[in-house]
Amino acid sequence: MAASGTAAPRRLVQYVVVRSDLVHTLAWPLGAVITQACHAAIAAIHLNYNDPDTQEYLAELDSMHKVVLQVAGTGAVDQASLTSLSETLTEKGIAHKLWIEQPENVPTCLALKPYPKDIVHPLLHKFKLFK
Repeated sequence: MAASGTAAPRRLVQYVVVRSDLVHTLAWPLGAVITQACHAAIAAIHLNYNDPDTQEYLAELDSMHKVVLQVAGTGAVDQASLTSLSETLTEKGIAHKLWIEQPENVPTCLALKPYPKDIVHPLLHKFKLFK
């Protein structure tokens, strides 16, 4: 129990949302899908490198916290859901990177910059952990 007047430390989390159909329907190798998530996570960090939350997140190198969620559906449904989530995040002012695999021009996943969990979890609570 925290001492009176002592705030609990902020929990910064980087969320990554991946299309599950890439593995389960389109038969992409799991390694290729993990690579997509890595690309998106690094891109989101790079694009928001000077952000105070990003700097705080990077300063705690050995205790970074990521949550990988899935957009579940099939093919066009997954792609549309991922694109819709990106649009919602943009409307809400949530910094993120929608990763679009080239040269196929296929949206595969997105990653948010690190945020305090309580700020972004309400926007992502409907998505389940990737499996």
